[in-house]
Amino acid sequence: MKRLFVLPAVALALSLAACGGNENKSTSTATEENKTEEVSTATETVPGIENVELSNTLSIEGNDQMKFNKELFRVKAGEPVELTLKNVGTLPKESMGHNLVILNPGVDIATFGGEATSAADSEYIPKTSLSSIAAHTKLLGPGEEDKISFTLEKGVYTFICSFPGHFGMMQGKIVAE
Repeated sequence: MKRLFVLPAVALALSLAACGGNENKSTSTATEENKTEEVSTATETVPGIENVELSNTLSIEGNDQMKFNKELFRVKAGEPVELTLKNVGTLPKESMGHNLVILNPGVDIATFGGEATSAADSEYIPKTSLSSIAAHTKLLGPGEEDKISFTLEKGVYTFICSFPGHFGMMQGKIVAE
């Protein structure tokens, strides 16, 4: 009976000893290499990016169904990008305004969207989160358009409409390579 308890205990001890004895002392170097690889592979893992033409002149429309007509762009990193947003809807700006906010990589969309909801006085661009934004257009009413210029570093950027309730459906990605 004692053997039944001793054998599993010995097996457990051996497996724990085998797992813990080979620590990697160059963890920081490996972590830095992994971060560099993450940035280069992140652009390669965006579904459908291989079918998107590389262009630094972007045009996008927002409509009354809370949709952007394009959800994926590919740009050359480090070079100026020109983006034109047009609101093709007919509903009033107060109920269906659209903007386009390009968020820096790693920004939590839901948190940003929540902060934007209480920023009506600044066209739903929260002043407390300006460091989270790479670029943004103004808030547009029906038939209006806005053109902006900006430059992105290599990476994957999410863009959203920050008008209350829109960011859940009106979002996409810009891959800067």
